[in-house]
Amino acid sequence: MKIALLGYGKMGKVIESIALNRGHEISLKVDKDTKDYDLSSVDVAIDFSTPKSAVDNIRKALESKVPVISGTTGWLSELEDIKTLCKEKKGAFIYASNFSIGVNIFFELNKSLAKMINNLTDYNIDLEEIHHIHKLDIPSGTAITLAEDVIENSNYDSWQLAPSDDPKKLDINAKRQDNVCGTHKVNYNSINDQISLTHIAHNREGFGLGAVIAAEWIIGKKGVFTMNDILNLK
Repeated sequence: MKIALLGYGKMGKVIESIALNRGHEISLKVDKDTKDYDLSSVDVAIDFSTPKSAVDNIRKALESKVPVISGTTGWLSELEDIKTLCKEKKGAFIYASNFSIGVNIFFELNKSLAKMINNLTDYNIDLEEIHHIHKLDIPSGTAITLAEDVIENSNYDSWQLAPSDDPKKLDINAKRQDNVCGTHKVNYNSINDQISLTHIAHNREGFGLGAVIAAEWIIGKKGVFTMNDILNLK
């Protein structure tokens, strides 16, 4: 499989190493200094760029009839337009706020717990996320996914960066610390006890492996997909 890496920062380099170890070829590397590029020689594109670059990268891949995987967060106001373009071009597209297999299992556990807790009025919910100081978006895309899944299955109507005095808003406490790959925690609190779901990433390899697996899976397919389609988690 010939891969274009759209974004060649830390995650791009991790994906490159994993892809090569799995027998694939990196045919194109696009970084912040790349002015223009041609996708005609690649089988799939993997975008881990910046919020500013991601939409253009994804559009170019879809218009070039190249399946595209994106793990860039912070651009989701344009996600529906990208989905529409994918369908118009009969392309293939996967976006995930986090490609880690463990995190996607974590998402499903959180949905299930939110549904269980929904009818128990004693419990309040809050989220915490910790990332390295160079992360561009606050809160993380993973935290937003967790929050949206809680909101869909509870009486909260929106999320807000902590602290919030509105009981209808779900608090996300976002922290930035040196050398933290990613920690996410969802707390279900009552007067009598607390239930917490926690995912701690030890390195970036888990994110990179999931992205390469997604790229392998999407070859030959048409449509807009999620990690649930790949991992059969539902």
